[in-house]
Amino acid sequence: MEHSYKVSVQARPFYLAEQSDESSEQYTFAYQITITNEGSVAAKLLSRHWIIEDAEGKTQEVRGEGVIGEHPELAPGQSFEYTSGVTLNSPVGTMRGSYQMIAADGTEFEAPIEQFVLSMPRTLH
Repeated sequence: MEHSYKVSVQARPFYLAEQSDESSEQYTFAYQITITNEGSVAAKLLSRHWIIEDAEGKTQEVRGEGVIGEHPELAPGQSFEYTSGVTLNSPVGTMRGSYQMIAADGTEFEAPIEQFVLSMPRTLH
């Protein structure tokens, strides 16, 4: 039987006005991530790699073990959800990256994280 390794990632970003300081150009965003194992083999998240870019084109790369201190293991069809945050020096930015996964059979693979936009809501007066 052919095994399939597929993990999808959904991101839902939101702006945290109360944690931002616009006068100091500190814009804080949270993002809720849902990781779903759409493959046929259980998989464990090993590490993460984020590429975060602000409106000025300043890029920061973040690599690390697990997510929020955890290495979630997902059976086929199972999801894991977490919320994290980032502070930018501009009211708009983007994030993209990947999670490095290992399947129960030892196969390592990547789960791509499609680029999503971090944007401060525009206030109309």
